[in-house]
Amino acid sequence: MSVVEFALWAALGFLFWKKGLHKRFPALNIYLLLRVGSMPVLLGLLYLQAQPWGHQYFPFYFYPYWAVYIASAITLFFVTLEIFRSVLSAFSGLKRLGTVVFRWVALVSAVASLGTVSFAHVNAMLIPDIAFALMRSVSILELCLLAFLCLCLNALQLSARDVVFGFGIGFGLMSANDFIVAALAGPANPSLNAPVQFAYEGVILVTLCTWIAYCAMPERVRKPVVMPANSTIYRWNEIASALGHGTKVAVQQPANGFFLTDVERVVEKVLTRNLQGNESKS
Repeated sequence: MSVVEFALWAALGFLFWKKGLHKRFPALNIYLLLRVGSMPVLLGLLYLQAQPWGHQYFPFYFYPYWAVYIASAITLFFVTLEIFRSVLSAFSGLKRLGTVVFRWVALVSAVASLGTVSFAHVNAMLIPDIAFALMRSVSILELCLLAFLCLCLNALQLSARDVVFGFGIGFGLMSANDFIVAALAGPANPSLNAPVQFAYEGVILVTLCTWIAYCAMPERVRKPVVMPANSTIYRWNEIASALGHGTKVAVQQPANGFFLTDVERVVEKVLTRNLQGNESKS
């Protein structure tokens, strides 16, 4: 299953680069390069150190594996931010404000996760604890991104066939898969032949197949998002655009905007009352 996983990562990377998606998602491009480049090396080292005579090769597998793991966690942070910004690309105000909030949430999540690591005994086994803490904080962000996509799909007028939606759903499923396996496995390290490991690997293979299908489909032309002036998300975007610019920013309204309509209604009510009052006096 690990060999099949590598083949799927390679196929995904080929389609990803062939369609030019590396220009749209540079962070995801780095993550794919990391996965495709490191998997055959790590699988080979794992096979060597697992042999009865290969115990001396364990350090050659241990340190590269956790180095790639930590690099993947850091890269996934930028991938999640990249997908989040791509989802909000049609709303400049929400995109700018959401990016600031996203970075603060990521910082708090990383500090909270690293706070659970015990630094009482500094040795080589501290590396996995730090790596797991970083990946846990990124996984929380990916789950939040999954919830955001599911809740705001219609409001953002985002198609479920859009590749950005497919990548967001896939990373969210992988994060949920990690949390479920960690909860079922417990503190002990289960065997790679345990049933839970087969289920874990099966979810990864299904996710990779889904990504390959998204990349193989013809990419839809992204049309400009048109929102009615009285929609909630339009108001939020205008408010987010004005935040941080002081009083010099003037929120532009369309000709038939909700603000002018309200003003006209108020003026009409005042004129009607004045006419009624004049008629009663006469």
